[in-house]
Amino acid sequence: MRWVLNTFHRPFLIRISLIFQPLLRWYFSGSKFEDPIDGSKYRKFLPYGYGEELRQNALCPGTLSLERHRLLWLYLSKETNFLNQPLKVLHLAPEQVFYRLFKKFDHWDYTTTDLYSPLAEVKADICKLPFESNIYDLVFCNHVLEHVPEDQKAMSELHRVLKKGGTLIAQVPIKEDRLKTFENWSITSTDERAKVFGQYDHVRIYGQDYYSRLEKVGFKTKAFDLISKLKPAEIIYFGLKKEKIPVAVKNH
Repeated sequence: MRWVLNTFHRPFLIRISLIFQPLLRWYFSGSKFEDPIDGSKYRKFLPYGYGEELRQNALCPGTLSLERHRLLWLYLSKETNFLNQPLKVLHLAPEQVFYRLFKKFDHWDYTTTDLYSPLAEVKADICKLPFESNIYDLVFCNHVLEHVPEDQKAMSELHRVLKKGGTLIAQVPIKEDRLKTFENWSITSTDERAKVFGQYDHVRIYGQDYYSRLEKVGFKTKAFDLISKLKPAEIIYFGLKKEKIPVAVKNH
């Protein structure tokens, strides 16, 4: 059986996951791969991607986590105390695999927000968040900013709602071989955007200057390279790919 999930929208993925998740866990159960988020094990992970960029062993069939979700969880659990601390947390465009887990954290004051996601408790525009300033300890905003035309405005809002010393984790697709972020506002058709930006609803390709864009609004940033700290066998076992985790701290 060849599974290719490369064109589904997030609400659809959420619906099919809730219906078929137990069956998928059973059908693909094994010992070759593990999703570290919940410890479930599988004989294979599924291909995932857009267009011709199909990545093998990318999608966990039981949880629908991707490489970036599993890498982030390993970072949170191995390199931080966030998961064990009483925190006020804001999660933009919440990923299902994290939402179901974080909602159970009694020690977190956890809020989700998005314009469209069925998992969002607060419907809001990232460029105009309806929250007070300086109230959150931790903000997750993963694979969102590449969709936002006014990303600097969105970054400013994320900075505003964080407490001083608070942390933003904002993963985005970054082309490490590109120094500057590429944007072209004359590209408006979905087909052309998919061809140029890699996905129909992306509006830019971030380069190495992603971190300086965050720093312009007041963040102190770091590209955390967890992959370099893992053994090659662990990278394969957890179904990871080479990428860094952008961590931004509000320092004023």
